[in-house]
Amino acid sequence: MKVNAVVATKPGVVEVQELTLAEPGSDEVVVRVTHSWISPGTEGSFIRGERLAGDTPLAPYDPSPFPLVTGYQKVGVVTWVGANVKNVVIGERVFATVSRTDGLFFSHGGHVSPAITSAHQLWKLPDGPLPLEAFSGLVLTQVGYNCGIRPSLTPGDGAIVIGDGLVGQWAAQTLAERGAVVTLLGRHPERLEKFTRGIGTTERESIASGQSVLVDTVGDLETVYALLPKLRRDAHFVSAGFYGHDGKIDLQRLRNQEITVHTPSGWTTPRMDATLEWVAQGKLTTLPLLTHRFPVADAAEAFDLFLHRRAPSLGILLEWPQ
Repeated sequence: MKVNAVVATKPGVVEVQELTLAEPGSDEVVVRVTHSWISPGTEGSFIRGERLAGDTPLAPYDPSPFPLVTGYQKVGVVTWVGANVKNVVIGERVFATVSRTDGLFFSHGGHVSPAITSAHQLWKLPDGPLPLEAFSGLVLTQVGYNCGIRPSLTPGDGAIVIGDGLVGQWAAQTLAERGAVVTLLGRHPERLEKFTRGIGTTERESIASGQSVLVDTVGDLETVYALLPKLRRDAHFVSAGFYGHDGKIDLQRLRNQEITVHTPSGWTTPRMDATLEWVAQGKLTTLPLLTHRFPVADAAEAFDLFLHRRAPSLGILLEWPQ
């Protein structure tokens, strides 16, 4: 079966290529993709050759992971259903995570259409006013939801989120939905303005003491340690950043304040279900975070935008031809 895919051929180089895949099987579904949402942090790390797997940094002795299809999230319409698949039918709108990409370093990837996808990697999308693309970043939205749902808190508690990227935005939204008074700490005023349910700041010194939650979404241990004095005793620290080979946290420094540590990673079906429901209900907003849309034919330009910081960006969407 012929498909089109966004392929990283070597570090820093992205192309749209036609791939030939084995025909779909009885446990698979074919999805005509309409939109796929780029994850700048994770995908950028893979394209630069920094990772061997989701949370595994590439070591000097590891094999080169190229070529590979980056990404892990998209939406579209079901066009074919395998004989053993009972959860979706042709014509339904779905969200899909990774899909098959035979013959490359990884056997699965995100930015590909038609997408041959295992049935358990699909979520049916609800009818309603939201367009398909509102759900196209659902895995990444779930990462932010996972960060924000982990720590115990009482409405009115203070929470700090480090990082004004997509995960930071959705973690902050989740904490605010739970009743926390949230401070989003970042470096980009244009991104901080998009967080309308709390405080956005570039100055960590301005954050008040007595906070109950600290979430690190970018892997910045220097800032984490600088903010520890802002936390009350028995606070919660959520570590979701990618630290590479230097991800060593000094537990003794956390023990002094009896801080609980959470290490969210990946996605699970229950969390995906909950995140989808929150997006559908408007508890988590996605479309306001989109800053750029590119036709998939211009995927190289889309990736170049954030890999080389050509212009301020946040949510970047690829639109597939219909």
